[in-house]
Amino acid sequence: MRIAIAVGDPNGIGPEIAVKAAQRFAGRLHIQPLLVGDGFVIEDAAHRLGLSATPAFVDTPGLDEAGYAPGRLDPRSGKATLAYAAAAVKLALEGKVDAVIGCPHSETAVNRAGIAFNGYGNLVADLAGTPRRKVFMMLVAQDLRIAHVTLHESVSTALGRLTPELVVAAAEAAVATARPLGIAVPRLGLFGINPHAGEDGLFGDEDERITKPAAAVLRTRGIAVDGPVGADLLLSQRRHDIYLAMFHDQGHIPIKLLSPLRAAAVLLGLPILFASVAHGCAFDIAGKGVADATGVIETIELLAGIRSS
Repeated sequence: MRIAIAVGDPNGIGPEIAVKAAQRFAGRLHIQPLLVGDGFVIEDAAHRLGLSATPAFVDTPGLDEAGYAPGRLDPRSGKATLAYAAAAVKLALEGKVDAVIGCPHSETAVNRAGIAFNGYGNLVADLAGTPRRKVFMMLVAQDLRIAHVTLHESVSTALGRLTPELVVAAAEAAVATARPLGIAVPRLGLFGINPHAGEDGLFGDEDERITKPAAAVLRTRGIAVDGPVGADLLLSQRRHDIYLAMFHDQGHIPIKLLSPLRAAAVLLGLPILFASVAHGCAFDIAGKGVADATGVIETIELLAGIRSS
């Protein structure tokens, strides 16, 4: 499997963990990592790690050398992050690679460059020609998979956007992505919006209006779904292949509590397979050779259909 790894913010830990991950799979013909970023950044990361050879890469000009300073938040490196991701996505759209991984980005750095950005999701959707409203995200860690209907927005904004149609679209995208990951007939656990999924209207009518009708539609379409049920109860049972969260924290907190720094964020609803690591740039340790590449390594294994030992 050919996997393009966009190195993320060049001033963060992305180049280092990308190089470490590529080295981990060196010589394994069934997985062929290809780093995407400024060649001088990748070569410097390999040099700092004491490697005698630099992993295979596609030189993607995005940053001049004056803007390269590991550990420094810089709008120029934020802009370069997007150039690397766009080049990697282009490789996937052209069929030159089978999947793409995005290393950590800094939303602050990108926005300081004058570019509105709230994560890879909207960027990849635009590059792939997919409406943003049809792209969702699923976090994966230690056999726990939680997809999200809404993501980087205020709770009030997210609640205003939630509809049965949006919940159905997110559920169908999650099920479609689960199959290539080795789950032929996934069983879906649907989180409620309110505590106890509203307790039949006692704690609000949102679940009566939104998640219950969505669940009914999904069942008519042949999807095995339980719920809506309170997220705490469903997660305590751990008997579903995928869970569908209504809000960002509802899904992120359990994943990151279970597996900090090791979760993969898989985008759903796209014509390509794209995932990123679910942690940040760690500017405080960038360039020091101590960053943990486990998140990238396990994301590669996930995309390649490998089960970690």
